[in-house]
Amino acid sequence: MFLSIDAGNSNIVFGFYDNQKAFWRYECRIQTKADITAIEIERDLHLFFLENDIKHEQIKTIGFSSVVPEINPVIKQFCAEFLRAPLYLISGKSYQKLKISTKRPNEIGTDLMCNVTAAYEIFKSNCIIVDFGTALTFTIVGEKGNVMGVNIVPGLNTAKRSLFHHTSKLPEVELKFPKSAIGKNTVESIQAGILYGYTGLVKGMIEAISNEANLPFKVIATGGLSSILSNLKSTFDIVDKNLTLEGIRLITNANSSIENQ
Repeated sequence: MFLSIDAGNSNIVFGFYDNQKAFWRYECRIQTKADITAIEIERDLHLFFLENDIKHEQIKTIGFSSVVPEINPVIKQFCAEFLRAPLYLISGKSYQKLKISTKRPNEIGTDLMCNVTAAYEIFKSNCIIVDFGTALTFTIVGEKGNVMGVNIVPGLNTAKRSLFHHTSKLPEVELKFPKSAIGKNTVESIQAGILYGYTGLVKGMIEAISNEANLPFKVIATGGLSSILSNLKSTFDIVDKNLTLEGIRLITNANSSIENQ
């Protein structure tokens, strides 16, 4: 079994890939905290392992992508002490053996490069990866796997929380589509503003990128909130919430001499 660990600003995602059946079997999310300890991670994962009948010895290789460097030593400690499996930390040097490339390997987050790797493996052509995370990112990839650029805006939850924290009378609301695009009360007004607003943002961004590049693009959506904007289904060729996890696996395998079992 292969374990992908994706440490993001909101969550640390642990994805378990069944090598024999070739699919992502389990996923566990732990809230990202700057002061998290290896013991805390072990406690949460131990329960998850018990619930899903996972044995530590089933994990043969671990790939690790992180945009939160301060927790990297804790993740390494957890893997060494509790899983006892080889860990590969993805960095700017990890892409040399791959079909994808970027002129700024140390500037683009490893999570985005994992997305690029997995998406290009699927399409092998021009594509745009829309990642609905803490930030909403648009990664533009050329025909030969080169990263043409990245656009970044606040994510859905980030925008919602910012509105709640910086206004005195507006409540924090659930992210779900209201009955109408025209808000009839405070909650529906916020929901309509964010969800219909971001729908237009995503469509407009994809259109602007396509028009400027003058290229046809395949569009793939990923991230924990990729299913929230359900009215964008026809905009995406694929929605794959495991895209980053798959990219971690592909990059790790390309850079590791360890044979997965």
